[in-house]
Amino acid sequence: MSAGLLESARNLLAGLLDLGRTRFELFGTELREELARLAASVLGGLAVLVLAALGLAFGAAAFILSVSEAHRVAATIGVAVLFLLAAGIVAWQLRRVAAAKPRAFDATISELQRDLKAIKP
Repeated sequence: MSAGLLESARNLLAGLLDLGRTRFELFGTELREELARLAASVLGGLAVLVLAALGLAFGAAAFILSVSEAHRVAATIGVAVLFLLAAGIVAWQLRRVAAAKPRAFDATISELQRDLKAIKP
């Protein structure tokens, strides 16, 4: 084997290792960003849920207590139906938002596919 051939193979291997390291660094960066976004979304969502539940509970209790005693059962049923309807609307919206979310790690996957096409003969 000639020295030039060995040097060429060594340079090719070094280039592939550098390319792989770059792609894994990109993946690590995207993973950290996705985890940070997820943590912020979960904490923010929980805070919104707790505060909204407290507000709705106190508002519903105030409404039911302000209605005359003869109509309190009907007011309670009406409030319960309103809450169930609101829950259905929120669930529908969440499902729509989840379906529209872009694929996680899309940049890493597209770069790896591009690398695979470049490597294949």
